[in-house]
Amino acid sequence: MARGATVDAQPGRPLPAVASLSSAGPRLVRIDAVSVNHYENFPVASVLCPPAIRPAVVAIYYYARTADDLADEGDASASQRLTDLAAYRADLNAIYADQAPSGRWSGVFEALALRRIQFGLPAPLLHDLLDAFEQDVHNPPYPDRPTLLDYCRRSANPIGRLLLHLYGVHDADALRQADAVCTALQLINFWQDLGVDGPRGRRYVPDADARAHGVSPAELQACVDSPRSRALVRALCQWTRALMHEGAPLALRIPGRAGWELRLVVQGGLRILERIEQMDHASLARRPKLTAADLLVLVWRAARMRRAGA
Repeated sequence: MARGATVDAQPGRPLPAVASLSSAGPRLVRIDAVSVNHYENFPVASVLCPPAIRPAVVAIYYYARTADDLADEGDASASQRLTDLAAYRADLNAIYADQAPSGRWSGVFEALALRRIQFGLPAPLLHDLLDAFEQDVHNPPYPDRPTLLDYCRRSANPIGRLLLHLYGVHDADALRQADAVCTALQLINFWQDLGVDGPRGRRYVPDADARAHGVSPAELQACVDSPRSRALVRALCQWTRALMHEGAPLALRIPGRAGWELRLVVQGGLRILERIEQMDHASLARRPKLTAADLLVLVWRAARMRRAGA
C-alpha cells in the first residue's frame, strides 16, 4: 500500500507529527490514544491535526490500514486475499448506497459511513486505494517509471486528495502538489526499503532504470550492493527529491496546524533521502532511519520553508 518514509522517534515509536497511512513493518504508533501495531508516517491524527477533521482522518486511516492488511499481512493465499478485498469493496459500495455493510469490519465501515456523510468523502478515491491493494496481491513488475507512477496514483495520491478535501482545498495546483508529495513519500519508502522488499520478492524499481544501470532483477532480490546498484539508487533518489520539491510549496498554503504537519512530513521525507545519500546510496545493504535526534532538524527546516521550495 501507500507507504511513507519511516521515522523512528524511539525504538518502536514514530515521531508523532509524522505518523502515516502506510505500512513498512511492525512498530507501535499512537492515534488518538489508540495503539496499532504498524510502522507508519503519513499524518494520522497527530497532535497537529485539526480537531475538527481528526475523526475523519482516523476513519480513513482504519479503512486503508485494514484493507492493506487484507492484501499484505498473514499467511492467506493470493486468491483468498482478493476474495476478502472484493468483500471489503462490497461493504464500501454498501455504505455509499446507504445500505448496511456486512458487519465483518463493522468498526471500519460504521465510522467511515458517518464521516462520508459528514464530509462528503469522494468514493472514487477510496476505490483507488483498493485497486492498489489488489495490484499488490498480484505483485507485478514495473517496466518503467510511468507504470510505477500509475501505481502511486492509486496507492498514495488518494490520501493526499482526501486530506485536501477535508481541508476544503480543491484547486488544480493544490491537487497536483499533493500528488507530488504523496508519490514522493511512496517512492522514498521504496528506496528506503530495498533491502526489506527484495527478499520478499517485491520489486518496485522500474525495470528500465535497473537495465540502464546494469542491475538485474536477481541482484535486486538478493540485495547485492555494488557500485552499479548505488548509482541506480542515486538516480531514483534524485528523481524522487525533484518530485518532493515540486509538491513542497503546498505545505505553505495549508493554514494552521495542518500546514505545519505537512511541512514536517515533507522535511521527514527529504531527510530520509539525505540519509540514503550519506550512506552512499547503499540502501540495498542497510535500511536508513531517522531518530529522535533528527526532530530538531525537521522542525528547524520546516520553520524555514519558503515559497520557492523546501
